[in-house]
Amino acid sequence: MTEERPVLVATETNDVTADMVISHLNQWGVPVIRFNPADIGWDLTITARFGGRPTTMAGRLRTRSRSVDLEQLGAVYWRRPVWPMFEHLAEADARLAAAQVRYGIGGTLYALPGCLWVNHPLRNAAADYKPTQLALAHRLGLTVPPTLVTNDSDEARQFIREHREVIHKTLRWTPYQRDGISLTSWASPVRAEELDDTVRVTPHLFQARVDKVADVRVLIVGRRVFAVRIDSDLLDWRKDYTALKYSVVDLPNRLEKTLLTYLDHFGLASGSFDLAVDRDGEHHWLELNPNGQWGWLEEKTGLEMAAAFADLLVRGEPHVLAR
Repeated sequence: MTEERPVLVATETNDVTADMVISHLNQWGVPVIRFNPADIGWDLTITARFGGRPTTMAGRLRTRSRSVDLEQLGAVYWRRPVWPMFEHLAEADARLAAAQVRYGIGGTLYALPGCLWVNHPLRNAAADYKPTQLALAHRLGLTVPPTLVTNDSDEARQFIREHREVIHKTLRWTPYQRDGISLTSWASPVRAEELDDTVRVTPHLFQARVDKVADVRVLIVGRRVFAVRIDSDLLDWRKDYTALKYSVVDLPNRLEKTLLTYLDHFGLASGSFDLAVDRDGEHHWLELNPNGQWGWLEEKTGLEMAAAFADLLVRGEPHVLAR
């Protein structure tokens, strides 16, 4: 058996989901180098040479316990890395230092030739804009709930009056604290009389509410599709995981192919889709999370999601899981 090429895993210190994938790689004897950009300094060094001879890039990444020649890497699993904030520095110095890390580490890794990314950060970023997602979903023939993005309060009120039951969503999840307490935003019902001119401060996303009976989370890893039905009485099932029931389902063939095409459009190797199922069994598009969580779904359903990720990182072809 030929020696497997090393896999680089970029993620935060405590990442149980990454641990699940690394466990399979370890069992298969695949060299794994795990790092977090926030460790830059004594715990993480990166070196790269460009130009001269040889003409290809040569580089090395080293942590306290592992090191790897970057040109030998077979794949990069870009999970949940944390970038350094340099809070001990003055604000201007911290901003400068943080930029150097992002463009130094990021730029060096982005230059890797012939390396599989799951997923490439720049492709993740391109796929993370909800208006772009909605437009593509509609073009591909998916059922998209009527949606309005606007900072015009009059337009928003008119949209709510037209569709009656409307929810509000953030355009992107962002860490947020108030009085030192971390808060998050859920999909929530909104009425026209609740809106005032503060809507004009920033664009908002308003969407006609789907009369759903369940949600479906679809994880795609390469060409493998895992679909889990999530039953609850919640508008936004993320609010209470204890209230959820899970069941493994098969997607209609056409829908499955369309979601694969969706990922291909953005050049993504993986992605997590959220769909709503109405009373007639029709699937309604909600969103794509290019780097969504899935570890708890494997625990609840027994689906071999972590093994699929490991297989993709090693083979680049997830069609057959035979190890």
